[in-house]
Amino acid sequence: MFGCHSYRELCRVRGWDKNLPGAILGALPKRQWLKRLQRLGQELLVRLWRQVEDKSPATQSRWQWTWVADDSVFKKVGQQLGLVGTWYSGQEHRVRLGIDGLLLVVVIGDGKLVVPVDFAVRRPDPVGPGGPCRDKLIWLQVMLDRTWAVLQRRCRRLPPPLVVADSWFGDSGLMTQVARSLYGTLVVEGKTSYVFHLPDGRRVRGQDLLTRTDWPWHDSAQMPGFRYARLTASSPSYGRVTVLIVDQPGRDRYYLLCQETTMAGPRLIRAWRRRSWIEHHFRLLKHLLATEACQVQGEDAYFGHLVLRLIAGLVLLYAARIVYKGRVTMEEILFTLKHYWPFVDSEMLELQGLSWHLPVEAA
Repeated sequence: MFGCHSYRELCRVRGWDKNLPGAILGALPKRQWLKRLQRLGQELLVRLWRQVEDKSPATQSRWQWTWVADDSVFKKVGQQLGLVGTWYSGQEHRVRLGIDGLLLVVVIGDGKLVVPVDFAVRRPDPVGPGGPCRDKLIWLQVMLDRTWAVLQRRCRRLPPPLVVADSWFGDSGLMTQVARSLYGTLVVEGKTSYVFHLPDGRRVRGQDLLTRTDWPWHDSAQMPGFRYARLTASSPSYGRVTVLIVDQPGRDRYYLLCQETTMAGPRLIRAWRRRSWIEHHFRLLKHLLATEACQVQGEDAYFGHLVLRLIAGLVLLYAARIVYKGRVTMEEILFTLKHYWPFVDSEMLELQGLSWHLPVEAA
């Protein structure tokens, strides 16, 4: 809120005691912090859907929801938190020490708004009953199930979720779970080692899909410059699947994989391209909002730190894309906050109004 990159800077600018931010963040248990993030995302999605649920299919198509999941390693030096472990960082292409966070967002339209709906931190060495920690496949399944259950109860005629994720989430059990429990579709990027059997009896590997040219190519008016080939195949692991081979300008050929579906190829490709918004969200958290510059010692305070940064990312994106309609960047918004908020006190803003469910004294 104050545009400061660290708690030391915040305390210096505001004249606070250096232990005050940690005490505030640790005032709530970590589960309560996560529930606040979940409720905020769910309430926002419910209100957005109620605005278009009675509209025509053409109007609803401009507000399509794409569920996107990914994980990222946040740098954290030292073992003072039980959340710190050794994880593979896709951004750095190496194993490093840090905290592995799994994020689930809903992308509205082509990126008009990106709403975080759930977040989880994987514990590297859990103690007590329960054995090893949940891997990210199980965590994604849990996050999808609990979010979808709430939205189904509160939204009428909500279309089944279309979930996109990278190849690390390409698990046959997860695909089946999304199809059976949520009646949705999980689209992942295929690997070169996958094996498929085509209807004409040919056996091909994922590498063949990326190198051969004798596929039934199609052009799409909705995606100028793109061409794609759609195949129906069977896989020893996934069963009946739909495979989309995509030639995209400025990028090497890749292919997408999902359980057999009648959904149009361009629709699936456009949904897959929206996956980049979660990468943008992680960059926003790490660089612009300095999420890794955390100096708290307790787990509850660190969860509060992460949740507030996720909410701040949502507010920044909303302000830049909806309020200012792209005329002001998120960097300019933070620059303004950093330079002018030291001179603003809470009485001028009546900040108790931000906590409308509390008495004035408590707020």
